[in-house]
Amino acid sequence: MSLRHWIRPPRLWPADSHSSGRRVTWLELFFDLIFVAAVAQVDAPLASDYSFVGVARFLAFFLLIWWAWTGHTLYSTRFDTDDLVQRSLTLVQMFAVAAMAANARDAFDSRSSAGFGAAYAAMRFILVVQYLRACRVAESRRLACHHAAGFGVAALLWLASALIPAPGRYWLWGLALVVDLGTPWLAVQHTRRFPPDAAHLPERFGLFTIILLGESVVAVMHGMESQETWPLAAAISAFQGMGIAFCIWWAYFDGAAGATSRFIRSTQDSVRFHVWTYAHLPLYLGIAIMGVGVKHVISLAPGSHLEPSEVWILCTAVALVIAALASIAGSADGAQERRDFGGYLLRQYLLAASALAVAPAGSYVPPVVLVSILTSLCVLQVVASVSGAKEPEPQQKSIDEVPEFGVEP
Repeated sequence: MSLRHWIRPPRLWPADSHSSGRRVTWLELFFDLIFVAAVAQVDAPLASDYSFVGVARFLAFFLLIWWAWTGHTLYSTRFDTDDLVQRSLTLVQMFAVAAMAANARDAFDSRSSAGFGAAYAAMRFILVVQYLRACRVAESRRLACHHAAGFGVAALLWLASALIPAPGRYWLWGLALVVDLGTPWLAVQHTRRFPPDAAHLPERFGLFTIILLGESVVAVMHGMESQETWPLAAAISAFQGMGIAFCIWWAYFDGAAGATSRFIRSTQDSVRFHVWTYAHLPLYLGIAIMGVGVKHVISLAPGSHLEPSEVWILCTAVALVIAALASIAGSADGAQERRDFGGYLLRQYLLAASALAVAPAGSYVPPVVLVSILTSLCVLQVVASVSGAKEPEPQQKSIDEVPEFGVEP
């Protein structure tokens, strides 16, 4: 077997207009599982420190983990590179993710946080190598080289931050994060010409959402394990915690059409695509923080109440989920053509505001009552989103029905 069989240059996907719809590969599923395991590792300290400080720490680490996953996902959905080199680079990335998770338990000024930054820098350097390989694709060379340059600068800054003690480390983190997040926005003119695969990317996000919901169910199960006598309030809270996860699944896939194809045919489509992409960050944050909060409620001793800060965190997490689902629904193809589009979104954003409005009184009512109210708001969103949702288009289309990628000049 020749070397050419094992090592092949990347090609733009789809290579021609007659290519069939792309599906998620088993390697990509394995890759996503590693990231969700990393999220669970970063999420673990929240169980013992469900406070604003703990949430802020989790937010910082989660943002970088999510952005690392998004960077790899956007690359793999544009370029077909399933050869020995790509698989080897993916393995190294998976190890880097594990190193990030292993160094995400301590404070920001600790040695571990420096290791987290170094591991994240390694992730970005590998992504740079992948884009440099893609620079060989003539039609998308400027897109690939732009990302390689931007992410390369960010990777150098992240690596330098690991060598500098706090507080100088924080300034480098901020600068590196600005370069990291800003690189795709500065490449918008290239992105419109070569958008991500319309079906493959939503499927990746949908599967990642499913796995995160599974983690929230695991959190509920851990809360159930902590109870020996199984008081009625704990049992009801556990069932409602499962119900919230089920409502999120229902609203995401049916109401918001979060995993349906996203074709980019105009500048407006491109804007909606960016809204859809970035709305997943508060969605994922809310799911993770909400799961830990419900676990905390289930674990409470009979007669105990949540602290005011814990109530605010839990209510804010649910509000983030509801608002993110509404934004995802509003970015769906054809959603803005609805006559009652404004009212459709307003009703859901009001539900998110209602979750926040419950917080001031949440510490004065039994925790099971608080969870019941939040569950009811999630049920109402399912009703509001599904009843007004547009019927999703089939994932697979015939060759004649699939629009050309890109934006008209």
